[in-house]
Amino acid sequence: MPSPYQGGRHEFGQNFLADRSVIDTIGGLVARTSCPIVEIGAGDGAVTLPLSRSGRPVTAVEVDPGRARRLDRRTPENVAVVNDDILRFRLPRHPHVLVGNLPFHLTTSILRRILAAPHWQAGVLLMQWEAARRRAGVGGASMLTASWWPWYDFTLHSRVPARSFRPVPSVDGGLLTVTRRSSPLVADRGGYQRFVRNVFTGPGRGLQEILTRTGRIDRRALHEWSRTHGVSPRALPKDLTAQHWASLWERTTASPLRPRNTGRGSPAPGISRAGRRGRSR
Repeated sequence: MPSPYQGGRHEFGQNFLADRSVIDTIGGLVARTSCPIVEIGAGDGAVTLPLSRSGRPVTAVEVDPGRARRLDRRTPENVAVVNDDILRFRLPRHPHVLVGNLPFHLTTSILRRILAAPHWQAGVLLMQWEAARRRAGVGGASMLTASWWPWYDFTLHSRVPARSFRPVPSVDGGLLTVTRRSSPLVADRGGYQRFVRNVFTGPGRGLQEILTRTGRIDRRALHEWSRTHGVSPRALPKDLTAQHWASLWERTTASPLRPRNTGRGSPAPGISRAGRRGRSR
């Protein structure tokens, strides 16, 4: 299977971080954690080497074999440099912290990969500014964020100017922290994520239309939920918070609507077909 990374001027699609103040900020955020570190896209070690000074175990994953070899020669014993694609790399089965300057064109693919991974506890991730905003739900959350909110808290930390990278990209970056919730807001991940997908892709001009068409909740129950949580019936799925999604899922699963029986000659509730035939005789 060919790698999604492409060579050329941007060296596998990566814009390398060169701003010392941003590197220090990342180091400060990582210092608030205590697990071994896995770095995504180590490059030339601009972040790897400062992280290594903590003495914590660091696994630096770098897809470019030449850069991986050079970095391996420069790092201390507590750093293991791995030449691999993060989309294929097998993450550790013990608690760890993820750190990474994500290639802008692969941000969504990498996020989908790591969000489904079970053992990491926190992430300090640098990505395109607008992507960081959407992940944190600023100005409206994406379906990806809503799908994972019950399990992770996404926080937008700061904007990183384009001039902080080499080569300089056409857009700014954003520093996002992701923390695994100690107690998930939802138990059924598969059912919840299917529900989120149905709501985001369902037809309608607002939550009231979209949700009633799913058959999971009637207008009266939805109106009660909307009033309780201060959500307009005309709000869009992107306008909901993590707590909104969790409570809405709980409401729809507590008493889901039963499909209506539209067949001709259906007996009244509580009367079997055999009973009806018996009376007709």
